[in-house]
Amino acid sequence: MAAVNAAECLLEEATCPICLVYFTDPVSLDCGHNFCQACITQFWEGSGPSSFSCPQCRNASPHRNFRPNRQLANITELIKHMFQAEGKPGWGGVCEKHQEALKLFCKKDQIPICVVCDRSQDHRSHKVIPVEEAAQEYKEHIWVHLKILKKQRKALVAFKSHGEKERQELLQQTERERQRIVSEFEQLHQYLEAKERLLLAQLGELDKEILKKGNECVTRFSRELSHLNSLIGEMEQKWQQPAWEFLMDVRSTLSRCQRKEVQYPVTFPLEMKWRAWDFFRKTVFLQGIVQKFKVSLSSEPELYKANVTLDPETAHPRLVLAVDGKSVRLGKKPQKLPSTPHRFDCEPCVLGSEGFTSGRHYWEVAVGDEGGWTVGVAEESVRRKGEISLDPEEGIWAMGQYEKQYWAFTSSVTHLTLSNCPRRIRVYLDYEGGWVSFYDGQSMAPIFTFPAPITGKIFPFFWLPSRGSWIKLCP
Repeated sequence: MAAVNAAECLLEEATCPICLVYFTDPVSLDCGHNFCQACITQFWEGSGPSSFSCPQCRNASPHRNFRPNRQLANITELIKHMFQAEGKPGWGGVCEKHQEALKLFCKKDQIPICVVCDRSQDHRSHKVIPVEEAAQEYKEHIWVHLKILKKQRKALVAFKSHGEKERQELLQQTERERQRIVSEFEQLHQYLEAKERLLLAQLGELDKEILKKGNECVTRFSRELSHLNSLIGEMEQKWQQPAWEFLMDVRSTLSRCQRKEVQYPVTFPLEMKWRAWDFFRKTVFLQGIVQKFKVSLSSEPELYKANVTLDPETAHPRLVLAVDGKSVRLGKKPQKLPSTPHRFDCEPCVLGSEGFTSGRHYWEVAVGDEGGWTVGVAEESVRRKGEISLDPEEGIWAMGQYEKQYWAFTSSVTHLTLSNCPRRIRVYLDYEGGWVSFYDGQSMAPIFTFPAPITGKIFPFFWLPSRGSWIKLCP
């Protein structure tokens, strides 16, 4: 090992710091550092008339002073012959075609070349730079990609951890619900035995779906993480290689680095969560039944499709309603309509004619993709005069689209990411259960669910924010 280190040190002493090959006509500067005469002359070509600095120590001199170092030239020749006799080239890489040192790099072809290649027809018109300069340039590019990949790996690990935690919470919740169901059914004995078996079977299926989805997500996370780890390991190993070896397949290396942004798979779809929430809501409903010892789960309210029409007495003057009350659009200017306590006078809103005080109901609304729209429900006491805020604190539970973005109007407004642009929205109201939900009316994919502590009378609610907005109630 000591002999190898000594040989490397000896080789370094015979190497020009600029061209990184054996000295050719070595010269010494006043500071004591040595360079090839051609290298230092070329280095000084861009310097000012009164500033000639050493490339190593930056010691400046007002004159171009250097003197031939014949002793170093002789030593260099001896070292060169010694290494050649041992079969060791003085350079890290040799051109297979010309057996010359690979000390240049072709930027067009992105490969290291020798001085003979540089003068050949293949590379004569190409831009070439020293390999060390090229290596430093590409190392900077690789370093940027390496940081991005590490950042993606960190985010993926965090996202995986969040998914694991979410899975455990859901499974714990299902276990709690299982215990509650068993306890409540034990009080009803034979009377609810069949219903008990049914719900436990449904909960078991939900467990399986949660576990299956969780395992699928873990597999995808692990696969993506493994790929990132492999790529990062390869990049880190590549980054440590000598310049000539590092640059041999730099185009392929960059191509593998420039991968697409990590796509984080959805851990648990909103549809599965909604099914779990709906099931848990049923168990709470069941608990109330058990406590009263009166009725079975079959007494849960039926789901009805509401025949909604728009109430012209509540419509803002700019809203133009169809004669049958089944569609509305935002007009250019206000109409001359009587001002009544029920009419919205500031915001372009309108309510449905029929309200609800109990039961489970749904209706569907066809929506456009221009101008925007908002649909939902509102309490009868919602403010009609002046500006209103679209949030549950104002007695409004709604979602909508504006400027191609989808929003749920919670207290802080929630941005929604949808896989496609729905053309129909189904609004679902569970009065006793305290839920307001929205679905894609065509695919029935769940969009958003509000917990709604509803009191009093509830009406369908519609808001058209800008010119070109329209909605139509589906038959």
